[in-house]
Amino acid sequence: MSPSPREVFLRLVHGVAEGRSDELPDLYADVTDVRHPMATPESEPLTSRSALREHFTIPAGVSLPERRVVDVVVHETADPEVIVAEFAYEFPKADGSATKVPCVFVVRVRNGEIIESRDYIDPIRSARARGRVDALAAALRTDTPA
Repeated sequence: MSPSPREVFLRLVHGVAEGRSDELPDLYADVTDVRHPMATPESEPLTSRSALREHFTIPAGVSLPERRVVDVVVHETADPEVIVAEFAYEFPKADGSATKVPCVFVVRVRNGEIIESRDYIDPIRSARARGRVDALAAALRTDTPA
């Protein structure tokens, strides 16, 4: 039996948080439609597993910040393929506190693979949590990817 949409979603967000980028593209169908409507600056849809492999590739010399998945609430819908998931990525700060980046994903899973997703992530809190506010500001001034 294929994993449920909830199970696939949880594998995705925990895989992102734990830096398992090599496993993430396999959660998607060969042909998919992944969009980040709140991306700042705007981003193009990711429509294939190979595009997602590139999206999840961590460049050499780049280290990912520590984070964990918190506050997960998964809403089932009338369509058994679709869930709406609320959660946050929590980033620890040097002073012992944490910054939360709220997210909402609307995910369609068929045969255990994501075929469609809308990933709503707060771009400003995300940049702040990852220490990339200056890069975000520069990208907004030049309208190039951060």
